[in-house]
Amino acid sequence: MRFMPASDSAMLVELDDLSHAMALYRQLQAHPIHGVTELVPAARTVLVYYRPTAISPASLVEALTEMGAAAAAHRHDDAEPGRLVEIPVHYNGEDLPEVAEYLGISVKEVIARHTERPYLAAFAGFAPGFVYLAEGHPSFQIPRRKSPRTKVPAGSVAIAGDFSAVYPSDSPGGWQLLGVTDIPMWDLSRPEPAYVQPGFRVQFRDAATISVPASIPNRQETAGSAATAAAGDTVPGNPRNHGEVCEAAVEASMPDTASFGPTEFAQIEFVRSGIQTLFQDAGRAGMAGLGISPSGALDAVAMRQANRLVGNPVDAPVLENVLGGLQLRSHGKTVLSVTGADAPLSLRSADGHQWLVPNHQGIALDDGDLLTVGSPTRGIRCYIAVRGGWQVTPVLGSCATDTLARIGPPAVQTGTRISVGTALPRDALRAAQLAEPDIKRALPQAGEVVVLDVVLGPRNDWFTEEAIEDFTRQEWLVTPQSNRIGMRLESETPLTRARLDELPSEGTVTGAIQVPISGQPVLFLADHPLTGGYPVIASVASHHLALAAQVPIGCRIRFNIIETPFPAQG
Repeated sequence: MRFMPASDSAMLVELDDLSHAMALYRQLQAHPIHGVTELVPAARTVLVYYRPTAISPASLVEALTEMGAAAAAHRHDDAEPGRLVEIPVHYNGEDLPEVAEYLGISVKEVIARHTERPYLAAFAGFAPGFVYLAEGHPSFQIPRRKSPRTKVPAGSVAIAGDFSAVYPSDSPGGWQLLGVTDIPMWDLSRPEPAYVQPGFRVQFRDAATISVPASIPNRQETAGSAATAAAGDTVPGNPRNHGEVCEAAVEASMPDTASFGPTEFAQIEFVRSGIQTLFQDAGRAGMAGLGISPSGALDAVAMRQANRLVGNPVDAPVLENVLGGLQLRSHGKTVLSVTGADAPLSLRSADGHQWLVPNHQGIALDDGDLLTVGSPTRGIRCYIAVRGGWQVTPVLGSCATDTLARIGPPAVQTGTRISVGTALPRDALRAAQLAEPDIKRALPQAGEVVVLDVVLGPRNDWFTEEAIEDFTRQEWLVTPQSNRIGMRLESETPLTRARLDELPSEGTVTGAIQVPISGQPVLFLADHPLTGGYPVIASVASHHLALAAQVPIGCRIRFNIIETPFPAQG
């Protein structure tokens, strides 16, 4: 076993093969370690998230070593066979002839080998419903394509390395395409959205030789219902149990609900929706088994501040707006707050009077008042909370909109009205033990240089010493090809790898700085893939993740490596 820092709150455990990695994963599930919050298994690694305040890296390594020894002793024990699911495949993939040529066999023989035995659904990653299938024919050791496709159609059946998989949605991909299936791998309208889950056995069938049972859902039949469920249509009434005590810090001067707050009939109308305005909250933790990353507000500090200013639980849904251009009209009395980016705010009353209002404080709106959020002068993302909370339907337990996985409420559209919930009385809230104060932060603007602290690893040994020096010496330009999934960075000198072999897919954290073959890094943000196949040279420290979320296009980033209390490897 090898232990590597994946961030200041995550550790990557590398083992010798898939069976050992999955055995450790099962062992950790059966015997949880105090302080461990999430596990992401992969081809030969397990990514372990932990709370540094609950367990030190040294203690975690000690506990994992003990678990790993027990897992190694039992990894070849016969396990109870998982559920068997069948996937009919139309073997007409673009890469099928090339795969046959690579293996030195006929296309017919490739199909025969792909269908001759059940695969084991080992682990999920990349996207919801994308499951890595292992234990196929031993001859299937197939490299990825040299140039990944920008779009692989949903339902594509593919192989890479010694894995097979089915793409659940249209997405980029570099695997070799063998064919396509009509069965949707991910459908939120089903009781079990994922057709294949880790632990299942998967038998591929040649659709040309079988008749598909009528009970098997067809991709065309379910696409509409899945999209509707994923959209999370807004509904009146509070879908979340905000009666539960949540962490929040409420100022002593905050008015009571009765004297200052929304009525039960209050709504917010979106007169202008801006470029991208999404609902976000604290995200979806604990869903790695379905291939779902946490997502959530990119600037969690601003989200919590916005909710605290209006007396909401700090994890209540907020609006995340990019570059302003947002206009909100109050129907009834409401209280809003705008935090995050430094954007000008103006308020126009129903009788036509207009004046500027400050951000980072509660703003009382009367019936008919129009609040305009202008273009930020510093930062890029504003967060808007309303007292009582935005009434949107959660998807898989969260109102966060994951732009990669396409899960969560839809982006706000002009003309939409959203209901406002009932505010909690002050005595139903409690102060967070370590709540940050409600202060404005110094955020960057285009053209400035932003310094981000990073933790080196887990794959810094895949790069030359010169590349490590270039990583911290250079300034990295934030390019327009940046979004909630990640920021693409460019600099004069690409990072040179010391190893050119393929890295088996492994878990990645928010803030991971992944380096593809081009040598120009990608800084992963909240909607990043759960697993990745390019080496991660470093990860942004947790105390700078909110700052990274506010770096505008045109800024330059410098990385500062910080030391962590990670135990030395023997």
